[in-house]
Amino acid sequence: MRKKTAIVPNRPIRQNRAMADRRHRVVCVLADGMATSIGPAIANDVFGAPEVLGVPWYRYTICTADRSPIRVGALRVHVERGVSALSRADTVIIPGRGTRPPTAELLAALTRAYQRGARMVSFCTGAYVLAEAGLLDGRPATTLWTHAERFRARFPAVRLNPAVLYVDDGQILTSAGNAASADLALHILRSDYGAEIANTVARHMVVPPHRRGGQAQYVETPVAIRPEAGDHLATTLEWAMQRLGQPLPVKTLAGRCGLSPRQFTRQFRQATGTTPHQWLLTQRLALAQRLLETTGQSIDHIAASAGFGTPSAMRQQFQKALDTSPAAYRRTFRVSSAA
Repeated sequence: MRKKTAIVPNRPIRQNRAMADRRHRVVCVLADGMATSIGPAIANDVFGAPEVLGVPWYRYTICTADRSPIRVGALRVHVERGVSALSRADTVIIPGRGTRPPTAELLAALTRAYQRGARMVSFCTGAYVLAEAGLLDGRPATTLWTHAERFRARFPAVRLNPAVLYVDDGQILTSAGNAASADLALHILRSDYGAEIANTVARHMVVPPHRRGGQAQYVETPVAIRPEAGDHLATTLEWAMQRLGQPLPVKTLAGRCGLSPRQFTRQFRQATGTTPHQWLLTQRLALAQRLLETTGQSIDHIAASAGFGTPSAMRQQFQKALDTSPAAYRRTFRVSSAA
């Protein structure tokens, strides 16, 4: 059975204030023969979106080391810029690998970008390119679970965990398959701009606003075993979302589904890839982030409203999950959210 715990706590790169002075440059590296266009589309939709949110948005560019036009899935794409675009990138995104090995020119450009502090991001099989450059040696990383054995055999120095959606290891972030690429992109938005703006973008994309990186990448049973149990589970989660400030033990949630706590926990894992406890913690953190960004409520009041009970308990969870305190989070993201 695959582990479903995160490899490392998130360490957000808080850049939204710097973005106010200079637009953060995101460069997406396309390769000829990429199997799908979903990764590039996600990068474009998230980082290349028009500035409709009232904050300084990213400056988004695509480049390639291959001769243009290139083939991406079933599309032929004309790319005007070469790898020289990476020389000024603040964030580099590799949304997948092509059919040919990455060129020496590309690997050298990626290494230089990393050495000067650029944030390096891979979607799906893009982790192969970062590994080929040696940037993942000794680091935790993930890729699409179907590639795990081949990836480990080729790059034994990488601490691969194919069980999670994405890994945030500070300067380098990697994700699993196509849906997980959207999760990682939204995680980056959340780190840069806060939960409220990330949730707004998620609504426009019609995707879940927040799935933690440690959630299972591959869920064998996407819904509960019995259809009626799946309906009960969805109803119970909606009910719980309206009562996050109240104690919500597994026994209470299971009772609403007509299941024993053990049956409920098993079916919950089968349906979501995580535990009831972790799901509740994720929802409570998201609620606390939203309240910190959009209201003037006290830390004590928010801790109670979000179900943490005490400010110290909320601070502990913020430090563990976001590497910051609630007060620091509010100072960082209140301005961009208000905008």
